Amino acid sequence: MLNLDALPLSRKQLRSVGQATARINLWHGSVRSGKTIASLLAFVIAVATAGPSGLIIVCGRSLQTIERNVLEPLQDRALFGPLARHIVHTRGATTATILGRTVHLIGAADARAEGRLRGLTAQLAYVDEATLVPEGFWTQLLARLSVPGARLYATTNPDSPRHWLKTQYLDRVGELNLRAWHFRLSDNPSLSAEYVADLAAEYVGLWRRRMIDGAWCVAEGAIYDMWDQARHVVTDLPDMRRYHVGIDYGTTNPFAAVLLGEGVDGRLYVAAEWRHDSRATHRSMTDAQYSAAVREWLAEWSHPSAGPDDQGVTPEWTFIDPSAKSFLTQLWQDGYPGIARASNEVASGIRSVSSLLAAGRLLVHESCEGLLDELPGYSWDPKATARGEDAPLKVDDHSCDALRYVIHSTAHEWRHLLTAPPKEAAAA
Repeated sequence: MLNLDALPLSRKQLRSVGQATARINLWHGSVRSGKTIASLLAFVIAVATAGPSGLIIVCGRSLQTIERNVLEPLQDRALFGPLARHIVHTRGATTATILGRTVHLIGAADARAEGRLRGLTAQLAYVDEATLVPEGFWTQLLARLSVPGARLYATTNPDSPRHWLKTQYLDRVGELNLRAWHFRLSDNPSLSAEYVADLAAEYVGLWRRRMIDGAWCVAEGAIYDMWDQARHVVTDLPDMRRYHVGIDYGTTNPFAAVLLGEGVDGRLYVAAEWRHDSRATHRSMTDAQYSAAVREWLAEWSHPSAGPDDQGVTPEWTFIDPSAKSFLTQLWQDGYPGIARASNEVASGIRSVSSLLAAGRLLVHESCEGLLDELPGYSWDPKATARGEDAPLKVDDHSCDALRYVIHSTAHEWRHLLTAPPKEAAAA
């Protein structure tokens, strides 16, 4: 059914498949390094030879990530050939069939997911992106693997060196019934040089060390350590193709809105900013007042090269702090067009901003004083780092949050700019 010689596998991948006989088998390393296909192959072989007792489980951050990262690759004939037709799943269902065996799919987004494991007995488990599941869930899953010869298979990208998976498992590989394989980008024989170069351009700083180099490294110091005022601040703006807005809502904290434009030169520009700090002005504003102020700001702002009849700008989309439900409702009532809840994946959003800054594809107009004040001091929280987490200090970050919202929510629009050939530089 499965011809290993026909699969596009490296010797390292094949070796890991053959050696995955420990109670815990863990593939870790850079993105697209080949660890997932090797781990899936080892898991499917285990399913094919498993006895009748005990459940078979696949776990991940959510059912959607399990479908995308586990089931869809298994159903890809280019990867698994004839085996793919023996992987049966209806999208949204909490079970799948692999080689005729029922497999239970369990999402583990938070600590409450641990309760889904209580009382069951398992013989095989596969965990997608293990660093993203709660520690309590992982511990409970291991306790449920109580059938003689039970095994756990897991993949992950590196995280903080203080993450529980690193300190309590990988660092204790000699003490535990555990085998681990570290993969780098060069370990995947199927990647083209062009793709590797494009991927490397998308990751900088902390994420480059983790996702490209495959290192378990700590987040420390400035988040945007590539920020250079001489390089990233401009006094003039090119013509723009389109605009978007990002808004971080605040009542007692500052309210920040940034206007992002895509220049004809293939760069993104923070063209303007509007802020209100109730503590500094000693004046609070209602949702209705904020809505009116933002609409007035956009109606009055104009590109420096615009004529007297071209005043005002209409953004294609405005991305709002997703926790600001009352403000979103107010904007809808006021007929504000193109409203969307912003993507609030903090680490991924920071990575998106970092990649653009590092590539010189994101510039800030000198008028955006709030953002320019915040960017140099935007730093990792050392207390969170000590816990093995990556989180920014929640101090003077309101314009940074607004920027993160609009950048990450429009990533599909600008991702190509990271590898596009440079055009004529913007005036500075």
